[in-house]
Order: sequence, then structure tokens, then C-alpha cells
Amino acid sequence: MAMHASAKPEIIAPDILMLAYRSGVFPMADRRDAPDVFWVEPRERAIIPPETFHLSRSLARTLRRERFTVTCNQAFCDVVENCAVARGRDKDESWISHVIQASYENLHRLGHAHSIECWQTDDDGARRLVGGLYGVGFDQVFCGESMFSYANDASKVALAWLVAIIRRAGVRLLDCQFMTSHLKSLGAVEISQADYVNRLAAAQQPHSADVAALSLPEGFAALRDDAAVAGLASSPGKFIAHFLTQTS
Repeated sequence: MAMHASAKPEIIAPDILMLAYRSGVFPMADRRDAPDVFWVEPRERAIIPPETFHLSRSLARTLRRERFTVTCNQAFCDVVENCAVARGRDKDESWISHVIQASYENLHRLGHAHSIECWQTDDDGARRLVGGLYGVGFDQVFCGESMFSYANDASKVALAWLVAIIRRAGVRLLDCQFMTSHLKSLGAVEISQADYVNRLAAAQQPHSADVAALSLPEGFAALRDDAAVAGLASSPGKFIAHFLTQTS
């Protein structure tokens, strides 16, 4: 499907974009300023089974030390922008084109795309965005799009929080699109596209109200509430590390 750019990037219609995700395909671009997008249906698909996420001792230690403040949906546009810069040697080489960025920002405004942010506080008290990820959520599915990191372990912490959130939210399928060594070290596995489509269809089947998945922001809020009940409201990273360890 061709998208032609103008001074203000045109966007992929949200209903088409969501239909693509529900069908197992997603858009990419050749470069940052590309006016067109192309639809990708990989032969092999990387997923992270939420129940087998690998929380290493070092990552658990990082979570417990609260090196980062983690938020949800507080800086979606900034996360996408930083992911675009991180995709190549310079941002002009990124597959996250202006058209794609504008399309996901619109999807976020509609409540279908979400971000996890990692922040560090400087000596002067200023808060800096140092890592994060974003993706698309629907039914019992979350499709991770991209992540970035400007500090050691920031993207790993964001992903650990994401896995904890989707477990809490009742999400069954965490799509990572393409396998990387980074994702493999965290428990990602590669499956065929046919297997992925079958899992995708199952995760979109109607469910009774008592097992319906929460949205990512709802799952994030529920985890924070659980941490408060456990007496760890001021140390949610410790709760996340314990949660992932107990359920791995």
C-alpha cells in the first residue's frame, strides 16, 4: 500500500493499521523520509512467551536497585522519536518513517498504541528519558514495535516491566517481530508465521468478562496497586523483580 508524503505526513488509516496487526502483518519503510510504506509478513516470527521470560540475576538486581523510574504512556511521541533515531547510524536511515511515526501517534491518541518509559534523574533534579519501547495492543495481544536505550539496561528494564504488565493484564501473545540476540537472551523464541497466525487468532477469540485482558495502561496501574498492597509503593522495581521471579 503506497502512502504519499506531504509537508505534514499523511497517515495510514487506523482501521487499516489495526486490521493489518490483527492479520499478522505490519508496516515498515526504507528510510526516515520515505513517502511509502511496505507491509511485512515474516516467514519466522519472534515472540516472548510471558511465562518463560528470562529474568537474569543482573537484571533482577537492576530492577531492585530502582536505577530507573518507569512510567506508561507519559512520553509516547518522544519514545517513538528516539526509537527512530536508534534504528540506524543516523535517523535518516530508520525504517520508522515520518509517515509511520505519525500513524502510531494517531493510534496512540485512539488508545491502541502504548509506551513504556525509563527515566533517570540528574543531580539537578531534572528527569531524562533514557530508554523505552512502544507497541500496539488489542484483545489478548501486544505487538512490540521498537525500543531504545541510552543507559545500560534501560531497554531491558522497560521490557521486564512490559512482560510483568502483560502477565498482570492477561495478555497471551507478546509479538517481537524479528529475533535478535538481545531478545533471545530474554527468552524470545522463533516460530513460523503460520504458527504465529494461529496463536494470534486464538488470542482474539471472545472471552468472558472475568478473563478479558486489561489494556497496557490498566495493567500498569494494577501492578502499581499490587506493589502498594505489598508495601512496595515507593519501590515498584523490587515488586516487579519478585513478581517475575515468582511466576517464571
